[in-house]
Amino acid sequence: MTEIQSEVGSGVGRVDLGSAQGLEAASGAGSQPTHAQMVASALDATVGSPTRDRAASIGTVTDLDEIFRDFNDPRRKWRRLLAEFVGTFFLVLVAAGAPMMNVAVEGSVSRLAAVVAPGMMVMAVIMAMGKVSGAHLNPAVSIAFALRGDFPWVRVAPYICTQLLGATAAAYFLQFALGVSAQNGGTYPAGGYGAGAAFLMEFILTFGLVTVILGTASGAQNIGIIGSLGVGAYIALAGMWGSPISGASMNPARTFGPNMASLTFTDFWIYVVGPLAGMVLAVLVGYGLRGRGGGWDGSTAAQGTLAQGRPRRVSIPEGTGHAASSSSPEA
Repeated sequence: MTEIQSEVGSGVGRVDLGSAQGLEAASGAGSQPTHAQMVASALDATVGSPTRDRAASIGTVTDLDEIFRDFNDPRRKWRRLLAEFVGTFFLVLVAAGAPMMNVAVEGSVSRLAAVVAPGMMVMAVIMAMGKVSGAHLNPAVSIAFALRGDFPWVRVAPYICTQLLGATAAAYFLQFALGVSAQNGGTYPAGGYGAGAAFLMEFILTFGLVTVILGTASGAQNIGIIGSLGVGAYIALAGMWGSPISGASMNPARTFGPNMASLTFTDFWIYVVGPLAGMVLAVLVGYGLRGRGGGWDGSTAAQGTLAQGRPRRVSIPEGTGHAASSSSPEA
């Protein structure tokens, strides 16, 4: 009975390729299974069904190993969390920093600059750290990727906690550096508009944001790092239109940071419930547009790709014409 050895996370899994079920799934009806099909069938049991299509198309083990082994490697978890902390820190630094700077130095930052800056910062962070953590920077985005099946639920809580810490650290930094309360950098319903109007604004703006994020990360429209242009542009445009009503947060962490630093949680529920409700609608619409998630492009976009390769041994049944293969040593 032939077996395939693969390292998944910190452990080693052994999957039986000689079982009738495995060979039938790999080969189809009455044909001899190919090398790529047997590898995909075995990995299907350990990392999920999206692997099958990708393995059949590339016909190699190395690429699969570098993606699916990597995200579960606990030695790299801190790098991903560090990327989320730093990325969210800089997002809140400019998003909350613009109105705070305007208070510290009156008239120094225009409204146009204040709404464009977060979009440009998100674009820069995605380009700089998207390959490390997926550059979520937003609890609603992390949950959306998990609902789509592109991101493991076990990683959602650490990501969200790190995002909240990064946002709070930025707010405290601004409060200390500028000498004004972080309350000036928070997002609240505008005067003359009630909580209901602000909620609806956050709901619809986040629906659009998550739709853009999931769309540029899908197999049909995935455009890699250039997707950052679409996300950054949307944030800037949404801010131009919606910020006078609700502040156009679209991000519970962005609102939480200044609120925590100033201990002012006025109408905070709007900036949690609104974005989460908009996110759920975006996930549902995404299912209608593109079907279920969990595909190769969506998963790698959500999880990042830190892998550098590592030796791996694969045993193939005699007569297939393929020898054991391995990848290059880990850097």
